[in-house]
Amino acid sequence: MSYTALDLMREKNTHDFGRELGPFVPELPEAYKTGMDLKSAALRFLHERCEGLRFDADKTQKESSGNYQGTSTQAFQIPYNMQMDIDRLCLARELETFIDSGVAEDAYTVYYSFLEMFTGTYGSAQKMVELLSEFEMNASSLLMKHRDHYSHSVYVFTLGLAIYEANKTFRDAFNKFYGLADKDEHTAAAFFLEYWGMTALFHDIGYPFEIPFEQVLAYFEVDKHQRGENCPYIAYRNLAPLEQLGEPMQMQLEKLFGRKFNNVPELLAYDTARLLGEAYGFCEGYLQRVISDKPLNPEHFGYFMDHACFSAARLLQEMKGPMGAAGLTVAHVDALSAIVLHNSLFKFSVAYYKDPQKRKPPLRMEQHPLAFLLMLCDELQCWDRTAYGRNSRTELHPMAASFNLSNGKIDATYIYDIGEKEKINAYEAAAKNWKPEDGKPPRLKAYSDMAEKGQRFLTDIEHIVDLKDLPLTVNTDLLKPDRKSKHTYLSMSSFLHIYDFAVALNGRYRYQGQEDSVTTEELEHDFEELSLEYKLSNINQVKAFSKYLNAIDCFYTDRPVDFDEVRGFTPEQIDIFAPMEHARWVREHHALGWRCDDVYEELGAKGGNQDIKSLRERLRCHKLCMNSWNSEQDIIEHYHKLPPEEQDKDWKPFYTMLRLIRKYDGLRIYRLESEPAVSEAQDSTSAS
Repeated sequence: MSYTALDLMREKNTHDFGRELGPFVPELPEAYKTGMDLKSAALRFLHERCEGLRFDADKTQKESSGNYQGTSTQAFQIPYNMQMDIDRLCLARELETFIDSGVAEDAYTVYYSFLEMFTGTYGSAQKMVELLSEFEMNASSLLMKHRDHYSHSVYVFTLGLAIYEANKTFRDAFNKFYGLADKDEHTAAAFFLEYWGMTALFHDIGYPFEIPFEQVLAYFEVDKHQRGENCPYIAYRNLAPLEQLGEPMQMQLEKLFGRKFNNVPELLAYDTARLLGEAYGFCEGYLQRVISDKPLNPEHFGYFMDHACFSAARLLQEMKGPMGAAGLTVAHVDALSAIVLHNSLFKFSVAYYKDPQKRKPPLRMEQHPLAFLLMLCDELQCWDRTAYGRNSRTELHPMAASFNLSNGKIDATYIYDIGEKEKINAYEAAAKNWKPEDGKPPRLKAYSDMAEKGQRFLTDIEHIVDLKDLPLTVNTDLLKPDRKSKHTYLSMSSFLHIYDFAVALNGRYRYQGQEDSVTTEELEHDFEELSLEYKLSNINQVKAFSKYLNAIDCFYTDRPVDFDEVRGFTPEQIDIFAPMEHARWVREHHALGWRCDDVYEELGAKGGNQDIKSLRERLRCHKLCMNSWNSEQDIIEHYHKLPPEEQDKDWKPFYTMLRLIRKYDGLRIYRLESEPAVSEAQDSTSAS
């Protein structure tokens, strides 16, 4: 694998200490190196094509004197490029975890990793990302039709990475469009990752604006009213705060495009017309009127609200923060215009894809590669999406999908639950007996759109994007569902609390005994000083907590429930979840290239015990690791052989967390079975 900074550090350690030491890079499985499935192609893109991602030659030059610029557990511990390699390894690991599970909690860490790497901080965009999921989980069940957009966006991101990796035609078109054809493949891949990530991960963040619009209509649709002039609806006013650019952004845009823009719709209309206006016969003024009109007058658009306009405007406002106006590029603006096009603007106001009389050609990849890829992946990604809306829950949607990306093609097979065979049989019988005079033919969305002879699903995609150079075939299959990878438990909370949990866990050592006096600001400051690897370690410990609680018949929630609150753990409970936490820690470190060795203590002692922790981070070895991919039982046995002070590290943090987490209003831990409450002091003493 292409982790050159880690390789250089290993060579330096071998030279300095006279024997081969770490860091080691985990080997990409052989199947991933050549596989043309979704998972293999996406991971190969990150592991191999993105060599040198975010490397900094200036920092490397400064490090020639031995003063490292990179952060691990603290600043200036490791070379900067080594930190960048570890960050990329972290992103690949989180993406692999998400591909295997598809759950929102694993989508969360992909978002987190990307934002930390490409904007510098997750905190500034926290609400933008998390509130989308909060709105969907808490409000979408009131709608008639609505499916998940949070995990969906990470799947779209993954699909795009896989297509870029596997399809040379698209890769060449993208690189030519952005002047990367003569650049090395790693530079081009890094560029694609950054701008495709901005496009794919945030294309639906405007849904919180569309959901309340649909809620009002759903209130009347339940009573069989059709949306239209006889149905009340909402529209938006005072959009200036969302659409304003500000003087620094206006100045930067003028540098990029040679003209001044007054607001976001004007900018989006310009960029879209610049790329597509001549080919599709529209002017900038027409598109600006359409974009500005969508939130104000939904009656002009079939009584639908277009979240894409809000997504683009919302993302641009976020770009003003960590990136700043000076960091804005033409490619950023292209990402915004791709987002504004993806939902209904291109389909109904540019290409008229449903109207045989007005229909214009589908979008070609060389015209606007980000928009092309977004619209393609957005249509393809219809599997494994939680159905929230009333009608959506009764429809039949694919639970999984497999992709073969060989030979410049996309062969997609959508997999349905064989337990729904009765519903499928009923649809097929109705379709067989249907006659034109009966009215509309029967449908079983989305199954019928893929399985019927006309394949409405494929036909619609062909009317949206030009597949001449990227042939697509669609198949269906029926299988028994396997939900083991979903690791869903009773514990429920908002994503706003995952970050809070992680911050609290990180404070477990420094603030033990000071939980009542430490401020949340102090905790968050300490957390933000860590590298991405250690932030994710805390976050993944949080994500695993629901699994541990499930094993001891407990759960957490931010809702009021009639169960006994947990204020401590019994020795029996600790004996169950402490080895589980050790197993998580061991596997996490093994996946990120750590190895078992205590040489850093030996070498540190020879050097007068100077900076043992930094030496450990450069060698990436730890005395508590294991050197092979061990079974659960092997790791548990390893845990029981540890000295008591090391075993304590796998359960004591959760006591600190129990106290710290009360700083975040509403979140509590409960036990399923009522029993006499045991005080924290009793629990802690007996467990010790």
